Amino acid sequence: MKAWIAFWNILAKDIRSYYLKPPNISWGLIFPLAWAAMFFIRSGSGLDSIRALLPGVIGVSVLFGTTSLLSVTVTFEKKGRSFERLLLAPIPLELLMLAKTGGAILFGIANAFVPMIMASFLTDLTGVNWLTLLPAVILIAVSSTFLGLFIAVSVSEVFEAQTFSNFFRFPMLFLCGLFFPIEQLPIWLRPLSYVLPLTYGADILHESFDGAASLPVWLDLLVLAGFCMGLFLLSLHNIKRKWIM
Repeated sequence: MKAWIAFWNILAKDIRSYYLKPPNISWGLIFPLAWAAMFFIRSGSGLDSIRALLPGVIGVSVLFGTTSLLSVTVTFEKKGRSFERLLLAPIPLELLMLAKTGGAILFGIANAFVPMIMASFLTDLTGVNWLTLLPAVILIAVSSTFLGLFIAVSVSEVFEAQTFSNFFRFPMLFLCGLFFPIEQLPIWLRPLSYVLPLTYGADILHESFDGAASLPVWLDLLVLAGFCMGLFLLSLHNIKRKWIM
């Protein structure tokens, strides 16, 4: 019970200290809105094209919202030595890291619905398969957050975290099928697409909106869950190697 009380206190502190700050709230809203507006305007007046672009905009909003904030907040705490003091807390390391990442996961999930709300005023969203959409959004947020955690515990400076994040994020925009079908990529690039977690999340999003998944949904969910577990375990390994062992 004490461990779970500590979990909620850490989560609440991070949300209050980082994610509910006006600059972060405005950034979290403006960024997905800007992406949504850019692609919706580019699509012209065709409402069907807006619906087709929506899976990509959702994926981008979640990816950038989670990795950007988490990599910065954890890196700042490492420089201020508060991260090391937090590791001394008498709770399991796994639960501690889930508390540190919980705020980013919730922030990413919230980001996903900003472009959806905007699109609902422009096109008809009836027929969306929520049974696949919601698990996809959650798993994309979790995998992106754990990617941000892995980056944050692997570097020492904020600018390094941002640079390392962009090394993963920008290739995902073009290789994961968010806006361009993987089948249209050069054949030598296609294998790289399938080693990126967002590929499987984007596939589920396309299935949710237009039934156009290239893989079975159950396989996408299973692989994406595997990426979540793998990234989390790699982050824990780095933490134990650098600060505990």
